[in-house]
Amino acid sequence: MKKQLSLLALLCSATGAYADSAPKNIIYMIGDGMGPAYTTAYRYFKDDSNTKAIESTVFDTILTGMAHTYPDDHTYVTDSAASATALSSGHKSYNGAIGVDTNKKPVKTMLEIAKERGMTTALVATLQINHATPASFAAHNESRGNYDEIANDYIDNKIAGKLPVDLMLGGGTKYFIREDRNLIEEFKAAGYQYSDDINNLGQITQLPAIGLYAEKGLPYAIDEHPNRLARLTTKTLDLLDGQNKEGFFVMIEGSQIDWCGHANDIACAMAEMDDFAKSVEKAKAYVDKNQDTILIVTADHSTGGLTLGAHGQYKWDTEIVKGVKASAGKLTSLLMDTSDLKTVWSANTNIEFSAEHQIKLEQAKKMGKKPLNLAIKSIINDASFTGWTTGGHTAVDVQVFAYGKGSEQFTGSQNNTDIADKLIAFIEK
Repeated sequence: MKKQLSLLALLCSATGAYADSAPKNIIYMIGDGMGPAYTTAYRYFKDDSNTKAIESTVFDTILTGMAHTYPDDHTYVTDSAASATALSSGHKSYNGAIGVDTNKKPVKTMLEIAKERGMTTALVATLQINHATPASFAAHNESRGNYDEIANDYIDNKIAGKLPVDLMLGGGTKYFIREDRNLIEEFKAAGYQYSDDINNLGQITQLPAIGLYAEKGLPYAIDEHPNRLARLTTKTLDLLDGQNKEGFFVMIEGSQIDWCGHANDIACAMAEMDDFAKSVEKAKAYVDKNQDTILIVTADHSTGGLTLGAHGQYKWDTEIVKGVKASAGKLTSLLMDTSDLKTVWSANTNIEFSAEHQIKLEQAKKMGKKPLNLAIKSIINDASFTGWTTGGHTAVDVQVFAYGKGSEQFTGSQNNTDIADKLIAFIEK
């Protein structure tokens, strides 16, 4: 009997200690496609060449472990939907699943649990706000491609009679303002402020609110608004700060690291990494001022099979990468619209417009936009010694970064579902 009582006392003590260590606020940041090669590349990309040392980045300062990303099948390679479902709910599922298990039954997400507990909730992304990662926190659908249905869930999926998300910032007007249904008007009727101008974030002064700043995804950071996620992060934390004595949960996604990886566009990827890193820095600074908050940063998977060094050469040239001033997509459009390839090329890269490059680009241009796009990336990747193994995802483990109250629980090798389970336990404290 004494042993039983002692065990009970120990369990109660441990539960109490866990509750005491649980943070009030959760900032959950996901770099979509941000495998370990991306954070390494970013460190070298930001290195001050005038110093001998290679300076650390914000990622280096808060690294705690690694996470396994595989879906609930034998492919080992996850998509964003399955991984985000694991990261939001603690349940592995199939590729394409949005907040459902392998039987296509809804699973409760940490955002929904947070809402049940009276916390303020928020989703921020640089793609459409109903894209796979944010969707997996607030919607339930058998397919990530059902964008209209997923958008509908943001207003139809009530939690304790309330709308699930108090603040949404990202893109996606195409899916929220439709001929069959105008969700923005429904949000306004429910008391939400609406913002449609990223240059005027002051349009939102209080919660609840929704801001949509593009038809689908926002323009790439390298092409327009290089600090747009950092600005949205600052706005979000300002709105959430002190809003609710029960605390808040926010998921902030650096969405387009992934798209640049799919495109095998290294300059595009580094610009997205820079915007995401600045967003993480702002979140870290918030934790410094609010020590009842935890910051968790991870990735859903890695994209593109990025390698730093290629073609048997033991080097990676960051100066070439830094010298590219436009995404490969934008550069393709600029070159298609001009007869003066040299002037446009020289204005947007620091790569010599050699006779070989001229012939390569001119021949590709004659064949159309896609061959020209591939030629542009080939020249940039070759010049910088950047390698890619795929236009899709890979199965490598991703990094886990943690900072603030309770961060010590996220050390070592873990499953992506473990991250969700620990955060849900904090919310349910």
